[in-house]
Order: sequence, then structure tokens, then C-alpha cells
Amino acid sequence: MSQKITKAIVAAAGFGTRFLPQTKAMPKEMLPIIDKPVIQYIVEDLVEAGIQDIIIVTGYTKRNIEDHFDSPNQDLLNNLIASGPSKKHYIDELNKIANLANFAYVRQKGPYGTATPIVNASHLIGNEPFIYTFADDLIVSKKNHFKQMIDLYEKFGCSVLPCVEIDRDEDFDKYGIIAGQTISEGVTKINQIIEKPGRANAPSNLASVVGYLLTPDVFKYLKTANFHPDNNKEFFVTSYLIEPMIKDGLNVYGLNIHDSTRYDTGNVVSYIKTVIDFALLRPDLSNEIKEFIKSKI
Repeated sequence: MSQKITKAIVAAAGFGTRFLPQTKAMPKEMLPIIDKPVIQYIVEDLVEAGIQDIIIVTGYTKRNIEDHFDSPNQDLLNNLIASGPSKKHYIDELNKIANLANFAYVRQKGPYGTATPIVNASHLIGNEPFIYTFADDLIVSKKNHFKQMIDLYEKFGCSVLPCVEIDRDEDFDKYGIIAGQTISEGVTKINQIIEKPGRANAPSNLASVVGYLLTPDVFKYLKTANFHPDNNKEFFVTSYLIEPMIKDGLNVYGLNIHDSTRYDTGNVVSYIKTVIDFALLRPDLSNEIKEFIKSKI
């Protein structure tokens, strides 16, 4: 029987330079989508999928993230209480945020790349499977995509990579592209993954996005990864962990997340599109936003 997955690592140490000067003092993961920061949507999806312990790997400018998931300070509570019953729902919501999960925070140290947060948080994972995801990458789907990953893991007991189909040339230069044997609709047993291959060298149009579900086998490969920071390469999960696992015969599955929309809030245009989309989904905002957009076109 597969081990129950209750832990997740969230990578949140990036500088957010595309959003400067806004991100000079505020983490990009705290940029608001309407009235919630980006990272809260990620955390809520993890909790909905059954995750109880969330390790957020941060940098030195990220104290705001810790404060957000902490209990509200007394000054704020006093202000809300003084405002009367109309503000009580804010108190309830802030307390709910603080109790979403068991939070731990680790500072990122090591080479640039997606594998480094796993190294930094590994001592808190132990010999357990876990989800690893990014704090600025959202997928909205009919069924929680983290839950889809966990369901597939429980069926096969193997690592799982969520994937989406891509068709723009630039996307083949941004993601790891998988190929392999189709097991069932939307499920691929991966025999190859190439990081940022370009369209001409891509083995398929299935891109690995928004993170990974990894078995404890990955820690062996962290210890033996032959990475040198002076080789001008990034310490990629795909190149230094997933590829060696596949070569050694460990099963890794790709899961095509159907009926979904992916939002990469790490760049300005995509972030603006995300805010608009989420506003249009809000019954209390959509009509006014639609009228505003129409007036500008």
C-alpha cells in the first residue's frame, strides 16, 4: 500500500525581478489576485488535496509570507473588532488562513535551480513521498490537480509529473518535455524528459509544469547529483533527478491535466490576465469588469 502523502514543499525564493520596483520590498508570491496573494491559492489547493504540512522555501526578502500565514496581530484584530459585526467575517477568514496547515519555513541556500529547494527542505520530509510545487504557478481545473496527482500515485506508487499540452514555439524553450508509453487516457509512463529542448528537439508536446509528486527515491539522487555551479547550468529537477531515476528503471508517470487553465503569474502580462480571469469568475465583480473592458475596447 502506498504511503499517504501529507507533506509539500513550496518554492518561494525567487526575486521577482520582472515586477520591480514592486517586488523590492514585497515578495512576488504575495502579489494579489483580487483579494488573496498568489501563494494562498497554491496553499488552499494543497490543503484541499489532503496536505497537512507545508514547507515554504524562502529568501531573505520573504518575511511577508510568514506573516501572512501567521495569526493576525492584535492591532489589526482590535481595529476589526472596533468596526463592529460587519468586519467579523474578516477575523474569521484571517484565523482560518493561519490554521490551514502546519507551516515551516526554510531559507534557500545553494545553486540556482529547481532542485535546490528540495535539498533545503529534505530534512523535514524524511522517508516520505511529497508534492513539490511553485508559489507563482496556478492550475485551475475541474478536479484539484494535486488530488489528481495523488490519485495516480496511489494507483501506481510512483513519482508523478503534471503536464499540459503546448503549441507555442517559446514554450518548448521554457519547460521540460516528456515522452513515453501511453498507459491510459492522459497518463504516460515516461521514458524520456528533456529540459528546454526547443521545438525541433522536443520528443512531444507534453510539458512538465507546476511541480512534481516525488517518492523518497529522489533523495538518493540528490546525494549523488553530479552538479557543479561553475558549469553555467541550472540545478534542474528534470536533468539531475528525474532523468537518472528513469534511466535506473524507476517508474515515473506524466499526468495530462485536462479541463484546466494554467496561470503563470511570474511575468507581468500573464499576471494581469490572471487577475482579469479571476475577476470575471467572481459574481460580485464580473458584470462591472465586463462593462469596463467593453468601454476600453
